[in-house]
Amino acid sequence: MMFNSFSFICFFIVILVPYFLVKPKFRRVWLLVVSVLFYSFWNPLYVLLLLYCILVTYGTGLLIGKFQSSAKKKLFLVLGIVLDLIVLFVFKYQNMMIELVNSVLTHVKFSIDYRFELMLPIGISFYTFQTIGYMVDVYRGNIKASKSIIEYSLFVSFFPQLVAGPIERSGNLIGQIKNIENVEIRNIPRIKQGLYTMLWGFFMKVVVADRAALFADTVFKNYKILGSVELIIGILCFSIQIYCDFGGYSAIAIGAAKIMGFNLMENFNTPYFSGSIKEFWNRWHISLSTWFRDYLYIPLGGNRKGKLMKYRNLMIIFLVSGLWHGAEWSFVVWGGLHGLYMVIEDMTSSIRERIIKKANITTSCFSWKLLQALFVFVLTSFAWIFFRASNIREALEYIYRLFTASDPWILFDGGIYTFGIPALEYSLLFVSVLVLITVDYLYLKTGKKLDALIQNQNMWFRWAVVILLLCGCIFFNCSADGVSANQFIYFQF
Repeated sequence: MMFNSFSFICFFIVILVPYFLVKPKFRRVWLLVVSVLFYSFWNPLYVLLLLYCILVTYGTGLLIGKFQSSAKKKLFLVLGIVLDLIVLFVFKYQNMMIELVNSVLTHVKFSIDYRFELMLPIGISFYTFQTIGYMVDVYRGNIKASKSIIEYSLFVSFFPQLVAGPIERSGNLIGQIKNIENVEIRNIPRIKQGLYTMLWGFFMKVVVADRAALFADTVFKNYKILGSVELIIGILCFSIQIYCDFGGYSAIAIGAAKIMGFNLMENFNTPYFSGSIKEFWNRWHISLSTWFRDYLYIPLGGNRKGKLMKYRNLMIIFLVSGLWHGAEWSFVVWGGLHGLYMVIEDMTSSIRERIIKKANITTSCFSWKLLQALFVFVLTSFAWIFFRASNIREALEYIYRLFTASDPWILFDGGIYTFGIPALEYSLLFVSVLVLITVDYLYLKTGKKLDALIQNQNMWFRWAVVILLLCGCIFFNCSADGVSANQFIYFQF
C-alpha cells in the first residue's frame, strides 16, 4: 500500500476514527495492530521477519540492561547486532557477496553458479538500523531497556515511518509512545498542521517527483542514442525526482504521525540550497546521516585522532552508506564520491579561505551563496548518475556521452521535444519546480515550513493554497499520458 494511493488515504481515515475514540490506554495496542496490518499488505510473510527483528532486539536490550559487567554488555550488544544484521545480509547482500567471491575464485577456475531469488522485504534496511540504534543506546546508558513488548514493538513497526523512515531514535519515539495516553488527541491546530504537511508531501511526490521521473526514466532508458543536452536534462530531473520523492514520503509520514500526536524527526531541510557538501549532508536524509555520525563515525574515532584518521572514517561511513542503499557497486561508487567530496572539501578549506580573503570576496552576499549552491548541486547531480544507473558500466557510458555527444542546437530547433515528451510536460514541470523552490526558499529564510507559513495567514489564503495544492495533485497527475503514481524510490532499500 503506497502512501500516494487512494487505498492509503482510505486506510488512514478508517484507522483514525477508532484511534480518536478508544480509551487512551488502548491507543498503543490499536496503533500496533494497524501497523502490523499495514505492513502485511505488502506481503504477510514480511511480518515474520519484522517479528524476528523485534524479538531479537527487544531481548538483547533486556540482557544489556540486566548486567553490570561491561564485558557482558558488549558481548550481548555484538550478538544482538549480528543476529539483527543476518536477515538484512541474507535478503539484500547474498548475491553481491557471491559475485565478489566468484571474482576471486575465477583465478583458480572455480565459481558458484547458484543465485538466491529472494524478494527484498520492504523497509528492512530502515527498521534494522533503527533497532541497532536502540541496542547501542541501551548499551551506552542513553536510555533504559524497554520493559513493555507492546511499546517496543510499536517503536519498531510504527506504520508512518516503518517502510522508509525517518530512522527514529529510541529516546525520541519510545518516550512519546509511553506518554501517548496523556496526549490531547483531538488537538485541532496540531491536526491541521499534520494535514498541511501531508498535503505538501503529496504535492512533492505526485506533482513534482512523478513528473520529473517521466523525464529521468525516458533519458536513462535511451541514453545511448541521446545527446548531452538530453542527458543533462535527465540527471537534473532525477536530482529533482529523488529529492521530491523521498522528501515527499517523509513529509507524508511526519504529517500522518503528527495527526496522531507524534513528532517524528525532520529528514530534509532544503538540501539543494547547501553551500558545501558537508552542509548538504546536514540537510539531506538527516535521520540516516546522523545515524552514521552517532553509531559509526564517532565510534571509529571521528575527527579526534588527526586528519588522516578523520578522512579514513569519512570514507568508511560514505562507502557503507552507499552499500546501505543497495547491493550494487554503483551505490558504493556513489557513496565513495561523496566521501571524496568531503575529504577534498576539508583538505582545501584553508586554501579556499585564503583565496577568498585575498580576492576580497563577500561571502555573505546572495550571488556568492547562489554560486556555492549551484556548485554543490552540480557535484551531487553528477554523483546521482551512479545512484540512478543500473550498474557502473551504464553510469560510465552515460558520463562518456555526456561529454562527447554534444547537441546544443536541439534547444533552438525544437529537437528537445522529439524524444517522446510533449512541450506541455516541460511547462508543467517548470511550474511545479518553481513552486518547490519558492517554498524551500521561504523555509530557508524564515525557518518556517509550509504548514507554519499557512497557519499564520488569513483563512481565505489558507483555503486558496489548500485548494491549489489539491487541484495540482489531481490535475497534474492526470494531465498527460504516462504520468501515474509510482512507487517511492526508497521503498527498494
